[in-house]
Amino acid sequence: MKEQLNENTLKADGFDEAIIGVDFVSHPARIIYNKQKMLDILIERDGMTDEEAIEYLEYNVLGAYVGEGTPIYMDEGTSTEVFEMLSDYGF
Repeated sequence: MKEQLNENTLKADGFDEAIIGVDFVSHPARIIYNKQKMLDILIERDGMTDEEAIEYLEYNVLGAYVGEGTPIYMDEGTSTEVFEMLSDYGF
């Protein structure tokens, strides 16, 4: 796996424990993070409230496009929950 990742595959600093996979379909490969695990890290490690963690993550991490190797951030859920999320976002 390491040989397929290169300098264009970017990481979200401080969130290694939230990595759940890698997308090798994209070029360059993109690291996949679980958003809930990222929030948990901010709450536990940095002592943020739920609201502070959400605001920080949305503003400083999720909204930052830094090129083709920008990580993927995902929400986990059952098929029903996923379809509800898609509906909430207008898909």
